[in-house]
Amino acid sequence: MGEVKADPLDLIRPLLANYSPPLAALVIPSEDYHQSEYTASWDKRRQFVSGFTGSAGVAVITDKEALLFTDGRYFLQATQQLSDRWKLMRISEDPPLEQWLADNLGKNANIGVDAWCISVDTANRWDQAMAKKSQKIVQLKCNLVDAVWEDRPAAKIAPVIVHPLEYTGRSAKDKITDLRANLLKENASAIIVTTLDEVAWLYNLRGGDVLYNPVVHAFAIVTHKHASLYVDKRKIDSQVEAYLAENDIELHGYDLDALLQDVEGLAKLDASDKGANGHDVDGPVAEPSHENGGSHAEGEKKSSKSITAPLIWVDPATCSFVLYAKLPADKVFLQQSPLALAKALKHPVELEGLRRCHSRDGAAVVEFTAWLDTQMQELYGAAGFFSEAKDTLKRKRSEEEKLTEVSVSDKLEQFRSKQELFRGLSFSTISGVGSNGAVIHYSAKSESCAEMQPDSMYLCDSGGQYADGTTDITRTMHFGKPTAHEKVCNTQVLKGHIALDTAVFPNGTTGHALDILARVPLWTEGLDYRHGTGHGVGSFLNVHEGPHLISFRPQARNVALQATMTVTNEPGYYEDGNFGVRIENVMIVKDAQTKFNFGDKGYLSFEHVTWVPYQTKLMDLSLLTESEKNWVDLYHKECREKLKDHLSGSTLEWLIKATEPLPR
Repeated sequence: MGEVKADPLDLIRPLLANYSPPLAALVIPSEDYHQSEYTASWDKRRQFVSGFTGSAGVAVITDKEALLFTDGRYFLQATQQLSDRWKLMRISEDPPLEQWLADNLGKNANIGVDAWCISVDTANRWDQAMAKKSQKIVQLKCNLVDAVWEDRPAAKIAPVIVHPLEYTGRSAKDKITDLRANLLKENASAIIVTTLDEVAWLYNLRGGDVLYNPVVHAFAIVTHKHASLYVDKRKIDSQVEAYLAENDIELHGYDLDALLQDVEGLAKLDASDKGANGHDVDGPVAEPSHENGGSHAEGEKKSSKSITAPLIWVDPATCSFVLYAKLPADKVFLQQSPLALAKALKHPVELEGLRRCHSRDGAAVVEFTAWLDTQMQELYGAAGFFSEAKDTLKRKRSEEEKLTEVSVSDKLEQFRSKQELFRGLSFSTISGVGSNGAVIHYSAKSESCAEMQPDSMYLCDSGGQYADGTTDITRTMHFGKPTAHEKVCNTQVLKGHIALDTAVFPNGTTGHALDILARVPLWTEGLDYRHGTGHGVGSFLNVHEGPHLISFRPQARNVALQATMTVTNEPGYYEDGNFGVRIENVMIVKDAQTKFNFGDKGYLSFEHVTWVPYQTKLMDLSLLTESEKNWVDLYHKECREKLKDHLSGSTLEWLIKATEPLPR
């Protein structure tokens, strides 16, 4: 037997007591130094201490308690993964982290955190909550988790590549010019860019530092005269170095101390630093709001109070508190990075790439589904994708023949890998049979995953990274005879999916207002789901992209949907212990052609670009209106047209059968 490893809790707690000053609690966020949602293996500190593998959550360790705060996507997964030494705190149901700390720790308590891993907004929110009892956030001199993580993975040295103009549509020089125009507009002299996808997008660079996300660990600083990149120089070859020089991007190492010095230096920029048009960058500007973490809702008016430039633009939701703390408060302009919206508004070249890669990706998913259909019939005696006849087990399967959640998702990756411009997966495939499909972000492991079952629902949420775009698709299917209840649940999800897809709405509408459209059909049955309905999708970048989203969460009110944005449409329903349903397409927001134009606002609608048939036998057709049936028929007709040139033989025959008009 191998040596039993010590529980991280037992290694960390002595460090709390011995720290100077002694710590009443240690907070361990999920994020890295760039506030990333998805992190590299060596940055998964919260996962290491808790055993919980979800992408979102915060751990808190005191001398007697260990708590894990996470959202509704992960409630079921967390209960399965946390040991009995941990307590699950359900966000939106239990008190928030800062309130728990304020209520449960003593007066003057010191709470330790690696301040590189928290944003300005987060730090300010915590400070406000803890002020009641004079509690204090202590910025740790070193990360205490790193101190006990003996087998921590080594940092990856993946090469940086230039993402060519044929896929971006815009040069780095053009993007930097536009960014400087934004600085001038806000009377700012510089901006600190910390999020990995914003750095990658701005400079048209891609990397391989984070699994599934083609980004590189880097910071950027842009002033009116200089554009800088802070990155491990071992990742930069001579070609990339030449590209950076051609675009007037100064190369610096990934040296945090040097970065901090440069950030401090920004506050000392001479006021004679001129903008692109020769204008002075100093003048009346908005005073940074520290009361609410500095975040600005859309349309919020700036303070009329004037202060003296130069100001440094910092995004309070994404900038590390350590960087912000190096700047005088009166030198900071706290507002969402202009790159967030610029990146979300896709260039026509990016949109064409998105359409093309979704056709190829759809062909791969159809090949996979047709293959799986055949395998389930031959190996498991299943009725198949099209039939509801009773399953008949023909023969026993050898271990090699058995299909598991992992083996079939690996097969799907094989089909994708044959497609042109394939660069990898866009996230770890969610491949869930039966009750595992009810775990919203389920991650199957080869040593513990379930075998495929002919009499259970199967949910598959997957995506690919291609040089010309990023995909994200979910389909739910059944290869046996689904129950009436399973059909009802699937059909109500489909109705919500159609309702959102067909929405027409005025400019200025947020995803918060649209979210209800996907839920109403479920609500009529007393059903719902605990996740948002849609997120932005990058262009050969992160599969989750802001700043917009379609959700019930308050932040969905901050940014209105605009033409050329991408967004997913993915309602679902999850019945713990039984099954899960989710249906997901990627859509492009586009201008709508309406008969009238009330208020001269202009109206918007959606164009779906995902092309994979829905399973007809999993629909309760009595619940669909005639217009909904027509929508499905038209979608299936377009599927056939989009994919037929990518498929042949029996797979093409399968597609033709899967896209037949619904029975009337």
